[in-house]
Amino acid sequence: MKRNMDSWVKNVIASDKRLAMPIITYPGLALTGNTVLEFVKSGKKQFECIRALAEKYDSIAAVTVMDLSAEAECFGSQVRFSENEIPTVIGKIVSDEESISALAVPKPGAFRTAEYLISTELAASAIADRPVFGGMIGPFSLAGRLFDITEIMMEMMLEPEMIKALVAKAAEFLQAYAQAFKDAGANGIIVAEPAAGLLSPEKSAEFSYEYLKKIIAAVQDDSFIFILHNCGNTKNQVKFMQSTGARGLHFGNAVDMTLILPQVRSDMLAFGNIDPVKVIKLGSPNDVRRSVRELLDKTAEYPNFVLSTGCDTPPASPLENIDAFFESVYDYNNR
Repeated sequence: MKRNMDSWVKNVIASDKRLAMPIITYPGLALTGNTVLEFVKSGKKQFECIRALAEKYDSIAAVTVMDLSAEAECFGSQVRFSENEIPTVIGKIVSDEESISALAVPKPGAFRTAEYLISTELAASAIADRPVFGGMIGPFSLAGRLFDITEIMMEMMLEPEMIKALVAKAAEFLQAYAQAFKDAGANGIIVAEPAAGLLSPEKSAEFSYEYLKKIIAAVQDDSFIFILHNCGNTKNQVKFMQSTGARGLHFGNAVDMTLILPQVRSDMLAFGNIDPVKVIKLGSPNDVRRSVRELLDKTAEYPNFVLSTGCDTPPASPLENIDAFFESVYDYNNR
């Protein structure tokens, strides 16, 4: 469903209630009875999970899953699958200037990216009461999966132009992929760029955010917005993250939101950052309630803050904890 996302952002900021948008797609599998393996290989099963979550929980948007292996698979990376674990990239497919130069840029819809576009199209058609956000990896994080993240951190110092050529190819694909989500009916996309959190602020700008800026400028408009996620230690990267032009920034639990929020422009959304593992997966409902209440108290003066998890919530996280998350927001708003 097409909607004015500029107005949506303004309405979220103007709301007199505390709002929430956790990344909880994998735990939603408990509502549909599917395995992770079935889910990541079927757009229809993904949609069924997204719809079930939208029917059960009062999130301000429906969010597709973070699967940071699908884009690398398009380029030719090998991916390890298992029944109940998130897919992971195995090995590397480029190692030098020659292999990077020979690397072909795939088209969106190759391999499993087709299933993510299918799930987005189905969700956008069926969920009318809130925006639907697609999800994709960021350009530096994708380049790290193609080259190996440890090795790319060394080579970017020794051969920066070679690595930039790889990041540029990743960005070329991701721009087309973001456009494909837009064409499928999504109202925006969450870009996960965790590897940029490993870099200095200046290097994150040089090897990630400058490329994201071009992607966002090409695709974002009043009907489609970008939310940039980085779960690293980003307290010194906020100004560079903002420079991309994204309408929202999503922060991991590695940072203190009270140090982040003063740096975020008041017309931008800032999301974060309940620990998805320690609190949501491994904690008790009371742990969740306490963490939510404390974070809402600490961020009360920032109307552009939206409560979320710090990253994608792992599979098998108890639904009782997801229930407690939303119940806590409701209770906070009705004190």
